[in-house]
Amino acid sequence: MALVNIESAPRRILQILKKQPVNTGLEVLTYKRNRGLAIIKEADDFFWVRERGYFEEEKRVGESDLPKVIKSILKRECPRSRKVRIYSLSSPDEVGSPRKKL
Repeated sequence: MALVNIESAPRRILQILKKQPVNTGLEVLTYKRNRGLAIIKEADDFFWVRERGYFEEEKRVGESDLPKVIKSILKRECPRSRKVRIYSLSSPDEVGSPRKKL
C-alpha cells in the first residue's frame, strides 16, 4: 500500500481490518521500515497484535480495546514519524517478512 498520514492511520487501519477476513491482517511500518506493528484478525472480535521496534511484545486484544492499543503503539514506535506504511498480509506467516530496503 501507500504512505498514510500518522494522524489518520488509526482510523484507516480499523476501516481496513473490518473488511478483512479471518487470519489476514495488516503490517504498519515506519518510513524506514525498521519499526512498527502487525495486526492479525483471529476472529471477528479478537486480534493478535505484535509490536516490533523499541519494544518486542505480542498480545491478544478485543475489538473494543484495539483503537487504544493502536494509538499507544504508534505513539511509542513512531514518535517523530509523519507518515507510516501499511501493508496487507494474506496470512500470519507473512508477519516480519523483509520489505524493500531504502
